[in-house]
Amino acid sequence: MASRLTEDPAVSVVVIEGGPTDIDRDDVLTLRRWLGLLGGDLDYGYTTTEQPRGNSHILHSRAKVLGGCSSHNTLISFKPLPGDWDEWAEAGAAGWDAKAMDPYFGKLRNHIVAVDEKDRNAIARDFVEAAQHALDVPRVEGFNKQPFHEGVGFFDLAYHPENNKRSSASVAYLHPHIEAGDRPNLRLMLETWAYKLELTGDRATGVRVRTKDGEEILVEAGREVLVCAGAVDTPRLLLHSGIGPREDLEALGIPVVLDLPGVGENLLDHPESVIVWETDGPIPDNSAMDSDAGLFVRRDPESRGPDLMFHFYQIPFTDNPERLGYEKPPHGVSMTPNIPKPKSRGRIYLTSADPEVKPALDFRYFTDEADHDGRTLVDGIKIAREIARTEPLAGWLKREVCPGPEVTSDEDISEYARKVAHTVYHPAGTCKMGAADDELAVVDPELRIRGLTGIRIADASVFPTMPAVNPMIGVLMVGEKCAELLHRAPEKGGDA
Repeated sequence: MASRLTEDPAVSVVVIEGGPTDIDRDDVLTLRRWLGLLGGDLDYGYTTTEQPRGNSHILHSRAKVLGGCSSHNTLISFKPLPGDWDEWAEAGAAGWDAKAMDPYFGKLRNHIVAVDEKDRNAIARDFVEAAQHALDVPRVEGFNKQPFHEGVGFFDLAYHPENNKRSSASVAYLHPHIEAGDRPNLRLMLETWAYKLELTGDRATGVRVRTKDGEEILVEAGREVLVCAGAVDTPRLLLHSGIGPREDLEALGIPVVLDLPGVGENLLDHPESVIVWETDGPIPDNSAMDSDAGLFVRRDPESRGPDLMFHFYQIPFTDNPERLGYEKPPHGVSMTPNIPKPKSRGRIYLTSADPEVKPALDFRYFTDEADHDGRTLVDGIKIAREIARTEPLAGWLKREVCPGPEVTSDEDISEYARKVAHTVYHPAGTCKMGAADDELAVVDPELRIRGLTGIRIADASVFPTMPAVNPMIGVLMVGEKCAELLHRAPEKGGDA
């Protein structure tokens, strides 16, 4: 958005980023080093509340660096499926249907390509072939070429295969202008944390920030404040500014500016579990980012798109199973059954009026009444075992490490799958977009916060429902559309 808006020299933009620059940071810019960023100094490191039916020990990594989570994640790049967008429109987000949103994918500046041939690990290739044979699903070469319901193949990634460098939001949209120095109307405030919105009546006029040195500054907006802090920190910022559920704010002694019940509600995620095999020896070490291939299955023929997904990890991903007593094998691979359309809904809320205190994240994993989410993981474990029994993948595998071949009943599989479940870092929905009669809608289809002027939200928090696919590209498309909405707004010029 900052890049698009400053194409107009009459518009100036200040980008407030809590973390440092990603320029010259090989640990950030090298895609395959993504795992080393989790839990490190560039991670806000949010935890979850007690999850009675899930895993209470998940670290919800959120990136503290220019580019946000696109500088931190695996850059798996899916254009949301038509059914995902149409679902938004049906939920009250008029103008966000698939036909309206499709053009924004073509506007993206990220370098999105299929995993390069040199990065296609031999065991990942054999996973693709085995899944195709075991499940009779089509092999997909280029998931973004056309909509799909099922398929297996190598992902599209936003990266540069020649050097394994990211094509993140910052690399694609900001680096060219930082390097060229050709945007005097674009200013970056790095290592600066926004903790409260400044409001005059019902108009947002700026944001209060704290620099790395502890200096507190009011950054004033001549035109609009654009909140893009993500599904955790956007509702956090609103709540500390007195915008949110009245009872919750009053209980913490935060003066209520606007009673907006939906702030922090509708917390979505893509939880997934894991099944791990030991391999008969080391795995070839060529890879783009160690999770380069995936599978989509549609179990319910009535579903608009896939209702079960797998990432295939060329590493034994045992962080959570080890907590239950499983041991990490010296060499191994993992399949991770994932819930594309989760039914459970959680919430984010404050536990203190102090902006420094992290909010509580209660995802309410596996709490949907019909147990759709739990049953999806059980089916996923069973399907993963079918694939593992199928050549050519079967020839690589020595033994199933976890949950282990003795875990066979639906009840036992469910217990294991839920207790070792992890996140793929897709929180969304906490300031959802919707129609005027939706009491829990926080923003309207123009992304404006209901009841306020001079402020919009453009990040994953506005998602009414979760796309079936990895959501990063959907987030960038929201940004492209928001920039266009601002260009069309009647008040030209000024500062954002």
